[in-house]
Amino acid sequence: MNTQLDPKIHDRRWMIMLVLCISLFMVVVDNLIINVALPTLSRELGASTSGLQWIVDSYALVFACLLLAFGGLGDRFGRKGAIQVGLIGFVGCSVWASFATSTSSLIIARGAMGIGAAAVFPATLAIIIDVFRDPIERAKAIGIWSAVSGMAVAFGPITGGFLLEHFYWGSVFLVNVPVGVIALVLGAIFIPTSKDPNPHRMDFPGFALSIAMVGLLVYTVIEGPHRGWASISTLASFAGTMILFALFVKRELSTNEPLLDVRVFRNARLSAATGSIGIAFFVLFGFTFLVTQYFQFVRGYSTLSSGVHTLPFAIGAGVTAPIAARLALKFGTKRIVSIGLTNMSIGLIIIGFCGAQTAYWGPVIISMLFLANGLALVTSPATDAVMGELPREKAGVGSAVNDVSREVGGTLGVAISGSVFASLYGPKLGELLANFKLPAEAVALAKESAGAGFAVAERAPTPEAAEAVRQAVSDAFMHGFHTACFTGAGVALAGALFALKFLPARRAVISS
Repeated sequence: MNTQLDPKIHDRRWMIMLVLCISLFMVVVDNLIINVALPTLSRELGASTSGLQWIVDSYALVFACLLLAFGGLGDRFGRKGAIQVGLIGFVGCSVWASFATSTSSLIIARGAMGIGAAAVFPATLAIIIDVFRDPIERAKAIGIWSAVSGMAVAFGPITGGFLLEHFYWGSVFLVNVPVGVIALVLGAIFIPTSKDPNPHRMDFPGFALSIAMVGLLVYTVIEGPHRGWASISTLASFAGTMILFALFVKRELSTNEPLLDVRVFRNARLSAATGSIGIAFFVLFGFTFLVTQYFQFVRGYSTLSSGVHTLPFAIGAGVTAPIAARLALKFGTKRIVSIGLTNMSIGLIIIGFCGAQTAYWGPVIISMLFLANGLALVTSPATDAVMGELPREKAGVGSAVNDVSREVGGTLGVAISGSVFASLYGPKLGELLANFKLPAEAVALAKESAGAGFAVAERAPTPEAAEAVRQAVSDAFMHGFHTACFTGAGVALAGALFALKFLPARRAVISS
């Protein structure tokens, strides 16, 4: 990477930004577009709550596991090449996912898509850091990058809802083909080449340990309700995760060329900002996993209507994100990030008190605006803090650290929120259905997921019985939904206190 930026690259920096945002948007949308399809997949593929979680998490899990390695590969061999190769793989696996015929095959295809996404995502932010050298412009660019991510949260469900309304469920993956081709062509023309002038070798043991560590953790949390949280297998899996974590840290400290130099986390600004991003995405992904099902199953919205009803989130995030990094420059990262996490907590508390018939144009929309505003106030300043603490030639690894915190946080958010929900939904529904004298097989099926519960209601012998079963499923859903929301609110509030305590307002040392 040259010290001085080529003037021609500088002149077209905003065009480069646009092309990178197209690639970024596609990758983030696909992390979330699947949420609006969950009820459809529950019906079409017979996916249980655990299966639905794995459909969401397989993409995010593989994505997270490979980010560090692929960020390093981009630094070593070139970030433009990483984006181009990643896009080709992503588009190819999208076609594969669109023709999946079972829950297991879709989970595998979604995981394969995560491989391509892991090549694309860290390279986008790394190139932005390389192209935008002025701190003020960099803050604006990171704000736009964060705004695109935030708006994708809503446009994913809207796009998915429109496609599901008019086409079969595989269309939510096929839509990636034209977008990916456009990103490939424009990227070949406009994106500049950049890489670390002094690259290091790949740390394959660290790579393997990171995959095993994150994978075992998420698998344990997802399967906890089914195995039992206090079961020997669950406790053994948690112990295994801790052992793998210790081995990973030991490996990274003992090698001269680590996958991730864990010593950088001694920097309070970097580590606290990374943790804040992870907490924000824990809350976000857990919320979106459940709210799409709330809109469709409980409120009865169509897939398209469900997506449209998340539009306020896109507006809130899109308006706040571009100015959030500049607010942090003026008032300090500590204050802005803490306010952001507090707002996310408030949003979850509000929707946690909502019922099945609560007015949308009231508490529901207010809660989404709080969540969107909070997310934007966290991501832009915290991302700028992470990237600002690392040298530009290590931008790929720095971006990967930022991205891993997002993806691991999001993956655990889905896993834990889904697990809390499943732990309460099934037993509550069993309790509510106890007097209905339904076949044991039907009750067991209804307890698997809300989609299965409503399907059982459709097969009830009389309209009155069907309505009673639907009401029981709705009540059980809200029981699990409320507790999952309050759990997320507690995590967000703890994150706000964490940021207030440990996140420095500004860099300790500012180089001239």
